[in-house]
Amino acid sequence: MKLNGVELRHVSMPLVAPFRTSFGTQTTRDVLLLRVVSDESEGWGECVAMTDPLYSSEYVDGAADVLRRFLVPALAAAGPIDANAVATVLAPYRGHRMAKAALEAAVLDAELRAEGRSFARELGAVHDRVPCGVSVGIMDSVPALLDAVGNYLDEGYLRIKLKIEPGWDVEPVRAVRERYGDDVLLQVDANTAYTLADARHLARLDPFGLLLIEQPLDEEDVLGHAELARLIETPVCLDESITSARSAAAAIRLGACQVVNIKPGRVGGYLEARRIHDVCVAHGVPVWCGGMLETGIGRAANVALAALPGFVLPGDTSASGRYYRTDITEPFVLADGHLAVLTGPGLGVSPVPELLDEATTGVEWLAV
Repeated sequence: MKLNGVELRHVSMPLVAPFRTSFGTQTTRDVLLLRVVSDESEGWGECVAMTDPLYSSEYVDGAADVLRRFLVPALAAAGPIDANAVATVLAPYRGHRMAKAALEAAVLDAELRAEGRSFARELGAVHDRVPCGVSVGIMDSVPALLDAVGNYLDEGYLRIKLKIEPGWDVEPVRAVRERYGDDVLLQVDANTAYTLADARHLARLDPFGLLLIEQPLDEEDVLGHAELARLIETPVCLDESITSARSAAAAIRLGACQVVNIKPGRVGGYLEARRIHDVCVAHGVPVWCGGMLETGIGRAANVALAALPGFVLPGDTSASGRYYRTDITEPFVLADGHLAVLTGPGLGVSPVPELLDEATTGVEWLAV
């Protein structure tokens, strides 16, 4: 496929409620969307970088800059290309996995639309719908948390994930367990907020029968996670530490995780995400699909990925209404705790022009 150009589109999406984690509070999601255009078709990709470099070193304006100055020109210089070659072409440029993932996804979407094949089929999906969990941010009070969790359970979500940080961990988890019982699938996410010195404190979560504790320590402290896994009973899940199939294999071999969260943007794209899935399946390690408050563009791709056989735990593939009153695509709606896997060409979904224009704050066309 020969590209004619790439559109960088900035959109601003107000959240239905503030979303607080250990690294900050979001009230609006600033999203960078990519649209690649060829003679045969066009494709969409979503960059999951945040406004500020808090979750990772990448941020929206930095992603736009590296795409504009390096990644898109490199792809243009390569001539006709298919999605499987994108990572190789972009490999000389270190890091910037979220920007690379968005560009690869857009190329893959365009390629699949031209060929009439779906994202799910290309990745190897085996399910036509996926079970959904929801991520619940840090609240101002335990009663507010209990109300929020109750509302999500009433909506049909099959798994609850609680964001935690020092000072907001054992008591909120205890309160949720006491109110809603042991049958609720419950896990926690620390977003690197603790150190190995907190191991004894984190072990206080063991009696609550959690599915996992996600990324308790710094992303570079893989050995610390291995030691923590020996000191607590709750399964350790890695998120930020997993950046590739190679890093996943190393973490598993070191005993640093019993579960892996796969976020395609964090690992450089959906094709690398599939390789991580395959590594984990080979080692008997369950995986689940993480989320980054995606619009319908990124959500469609995540749902397709979550339909692969190794994704045995409900992911953060929540319905559109979890974060946005109005999505830029047709909304994803929860049905019996599941979202349907789209089967149309490519992602199977495109932005609704009127909704996209309303959310757009800037557009830049990069001719190739």
